[in-house]
Amino acid sequence: MLSVKKHSTHKPHRQQLATTDPFRLMTEMLDGSLAPWWGGEPGVSGMMNPAFDIKERKDAFEITADLPGVREQDVDVTLTGNRLTVTGKRETQSESEGERYHSVERSYGSFSRSFNLPDGTDLENVDADLDGGVLTVSIPKSEAAKPKKISLKQRVKKAIGTS
Repeated sequence: MLSVKKHSTHKPHRQQLATTDPFRLMTEMLDGSLAPWWGGEPGVSGMMNPAFDIKERKDAFEITADLPGVREQDVDVTLTGNRLTVTGKRETQSESEGERYHSVERSYGSFSRSFNLPDGTDLENVDADLDGGVLTVSIPKSEAAKPKKISLKQRVKKAIGTS
């Protein structure tokens, strides 16, 4: 069933136009039909989009993500070849009798992110930990990939005029 939206014939002043968010207006005009393309709207069940940080240390790579409210049993870290994939979900909170939400801005739903690991990583010793809502995945570098100091050879110079 289609919903009918009534539009006002009132024309806003210039100042009102300058402060209007065109993306919000477009989403309202299309009745939120673009939300799935944008990864969903806050508070809407569907896709959760946590941010990931990737850091390189001299002995390992470290991937971290803030996953507040995600339970350990709802997170999977898998390794296929040199591709690391993190998937998970955060369930929506249900309303109890006599409660109602006035605003819902937190994201719920599932997420999946994949990372291609560089050559020289030790894929047998990848470690993952979820502590305090922060996921940390440590990928050690193989010995061959760790930096090594190469010392320069010193040569003895012959004195000029001697044979």
